Amino acid sequence: MPRGRHRLSRDDVRSAQRDKLIRGMADVVGEKGYAKATIADVLRRVHVSRETFYQQFADKEDCFLATLDRCADAMLALIAESTRGSVAVEPFDRFARGLTAYLTALADQWALTRTFFLECYAAGPVAQQRRFAAQERFALGLDAGFADHPGWRALPDRDFAARFLAAGLSSLVAAAVAADTPERLPDLEQPVIDLVRYLLSAGSAR
Repeated sequence: MPRGRHRLSRDDVRSAQRDKLIRGMADVVGEKGYAKATIADVLRRVHVSRETFYQQFADKEDCFLATLDRCADAMLALIAESTRGSVAVEPFDRFARGLTAYLTALADQWALTRTFFLECYAAGPVAQQRRFAAQERFALGLDAGFADHPGWRALPDRDFAARFLAAGLSSLVAAAVAADTPERLPDLEQPVIDLVRYLLSAGSAR
């Protein structure tokens, strides 16, 4: 924060510090892994005091859980923003547009992607639950996005189809993260689009 007088309230300052710590945790964990990352690493990265850290978080895990939540919110917001538009746009076209934005963002923000898709497994069951809760939110978004498509409505189990797509895509992204190959993410786009197109056409033919 700049020295001297400023117009930010105490809550604004705390919020800005929290944001810095969350971003620092994401960057450090993305580079070193959760097991090797330390609070000291985060503090050095963002130039925040230890006292400030403990005003915001109970421990490293608490900060990491907040980081997972922030990553999930950011990714879902990105998809929502990229698919927002005229109601005249077909559900499939909105999905394709959202998928492109999603995969591009994951490749561009590789440290965050690694933190969210891989390092949650090293952080224990609570972090894993947060990760899968975000996946469920993604599945709900898929179902809602296709709700107006007759092919989607005709599927025998829309909820399962959405969860299957969300889990499958997440697994493919995690595999690319484990191999440290962000360049592979764009290659997922066309096969996923082709699969969804087939599902919708199969549903329409029922």
